[in-house]
Amino acid sequence: MYYSEEIIANMRKVHQSLSEKDRRKYAAVEALKLGRGGINYIADVLKIDRNTIAKGIKELQTESDPMFFNEQRIRRVGGGRKTRDSQIPNLNESFLKVLNDRTAGSPMSERIKWTNLTQQQIVDGLKAQGIIVSTTVVKKLLKKHGYVKRQAQKKQTTGVTKNRNEQFENIDRITAEYELQGNPIVSMDTKKKEFIGNLYRSGSLYTTETITTFDHDFWSLADGKVVPHGIYDLQNNRGYLNLGVSKDTSEFACDSLKVWWVNYGQFIYPKANSILIKCEGGGSNNSRHHIFKSDLQKLVDELGIEIRIAHYPPYTSKYNPSEHRLFPHVTRACQGVIFTSLALVKQLMEKTQTKTGLSVVVNVIDKIYQTGRKVAKGFKETMTIIFDDYLSKWNYRAVPTIQ
Repeated sequence: MYYSEEIIANMRKVHQSLSEKDRRKYAAVEALKLGRGGINYIADVLKIDRNTIAKGIKELQTESDPMFFNEQRIRRVGGGRKTRDSQIPNLNESFLKVLNDRTAGSPMSERIKWTNLTQQQIVDGLKAQGIIVSTTVVKKLLKKHGYVKRQAQKKQTTGVTKNRNEQFENIDRITAEYELQGNPIVSMDTKKKEFIGNLYRSGSLYTTETITTFDHDFWSLADGKVVPHGIYDLQNNRGYLNLGVSKDTSEFACDSLKVWWVNYGQFIYPKANSILIKCEGGGSNNSRHHIFKSDLQKLVDELGIEIRIAHYPPYTSKYNPSEHRLFPHVTRACQGVIFTSLALVKQLMEKTQTKTGLSVVVNVIDKIYQTGRKVAKGFKETMTIIFDDYLSKWNYRAVPTIQ
């Protein structure tokens, strides 16, 4: 639906070369070609009002009327209602003067400037200079001078890790191997914990009456908590959430994997001989903690299938598929609802779905997990975890112990 910059530039040239009427009709034809949303898009491309396009469409529909062709008048160049910035002398200068004292810049880029003034405050500032305008005029002036309402985007990496790119290439290579073999590829991560009780949660929803919660969200006011651990099946676009009620430990992460494999994974992949787990390098599956490797080894001994771990490098957690293909949709399914019970949390999260076919299965793990556990004495020296020769700190396999 979107045109390239070159096409847009040519469309604007053609549009400017036409008479006023022909401009309307040209814009109308382009909008009709695009179908739904076409009016808004063409209005933005040609920098005209959407009502002008609507008028052009109406004119096209009345072309069969003989009077349509007999009307020859074309407005002179410069005709029509004048904009306020052309009617009021020095309006642009006065506008920039109001912004001058309340405009700051980004220390990272000279081009980025921002102001914390509201449109009404700018109106008041102009009024103090004897210029009376509406917020509509101020909105146009802001856009004219490049001030567009935006919010910060989390895109800058907080740190650079050695072999960062090499590990991403390695993960891609391993993923391709597992796809070719038909073995399962899953992403694993823990979502932000949620409290049960009458505590505030962000988001809005349609209600018949006002919803009230405690004015503070202290954990002591909660009736309990939920720790959602996610398993995302990349090949089938399906999520599996296991809701813990205790702590996010390595044992909990391994139990979550067990629930997925025993109840779903082994039936979806009956011929699998290995499972690829993509996960971050911190949290309950920390790449530096031997307790995770110890619990992982116990898990594969119990399940009888190899598990291969590929950790994402530090500062790159946003690339973990569960972070952007599972959790955001779960959050949206629950937004604005007060979690009054564990059953309600489960019910809401099970409704998660997308147009691309994502569905989510939710289970509850009500086991209480101990924190501060240590690996068995001598485990580090005798462990059977097989580390890759390449980037071994992030890539290793847990293989069932031969009896």
